[in-house]
Amino acid sequence: MFQSCDNALSPMSSERFRFGLYEFDAATRELRREGVLVRLQAQPAQVLASLIEYAGQVVSRDQLRKTLWGGDTFVDFDRGLNFCISQLRSALKDDSTEPTYIRTIPKQGYQFIAPVERTSGPALNGETHLATQSRGNKRSLVLAWTAGIVVALALTAGYQLWLRHSSTPTPIVAVVRFDNETGNPDLDRFSDGLCDSVVERLTALSSGQYQVAGNALILRTPRDQRDLSAIAASLHAAYVVLGQVQADGSQVRILAHLIHLPEQTHVWVVRTDRELADQLGVQSDVAQQIAAEFSPRVAQQITRRSALPASGSH
Repeated sequence: MFQSCDNALSPMSSERFRFGLYEFDAATRELRREGVLVRLQAQPAQVLASLIEYAGQVVSRDQLRKTLWGGDTFVDFDRGLNFCISQLRSALKDDSTEPTYIRTIPKQGYQFIAPVERTSGPALNGETHLATQSRGNKRSLVLAWTAGIVVALALTAGYQLWLRHSSTPTPIVAVVRFDNETGNPDLDRFSDGLCDSVVERLTALSSGQYQVAGNALILRTPRDQRDLSAIAASLHAAYVVLGQVQADGSQVRILAHLIHLPEQTHVWVVRTDRELADQLGVQSDVAQQIAAEFSPRVAQQITRRSALPASGSH
């Protein structure tokens, strides 16, 4: 049995919370990993705040809707929340199939499952920290400042060296909105949610070998207006993922195509047939399957192409 948070979510205090390698400041909505700031948009940060505040309890999707948008605001809530959860899992390097931090409770909501340590007192901002260091220990401040300069010079030198030895930028994989070809408009949200889950899984498996684009407006155009050449040019994408959801009796058939740009040649295709009794579970499982098959093939092609002579790599 899961313990559920039944009441409306209340604003968090000014406490900080530690879990794993991360620290979250409830007042500023800043997430840090071993002291390094992790970029997080406002709405995913607000979802994280709510989940941490009720760690160990199931926070329903409806409660999160009221927290993010209020009871009277109309938005595409399901897709918006799916996007927020995907962004959080990417920021936390979490795996939806074997989660460390955020567990999906099918047909209920989400549960923050990692041990959380509350730290009283607000985090010091930059000015307060410098002033305190200056008053308390000038020598430590000078040493820290000197070390910072050394690190900055080393990073600059390393970056310049990388520029001299790298002739190609990190490839971009663009994920196009999955097409609902079932004729049932009720499955539009399922198709969109599956697309968002694929973006999240590919990002989690990228290991810095490629970048993922999934939220650009050009990727959300209807199929009859889609232009892969324009996607390649505007996003500098080297690969594109196209998806289809088709009716197959009592099941749906899901096809995902990995295509190399600009020549638009197929690299790989994933096909799977599923029952839709648990749509969220199907989204998670199929997205994991697609990413697990596409990611290594993108990496292999990147390695193969980078090994070609400079004159043949374009």
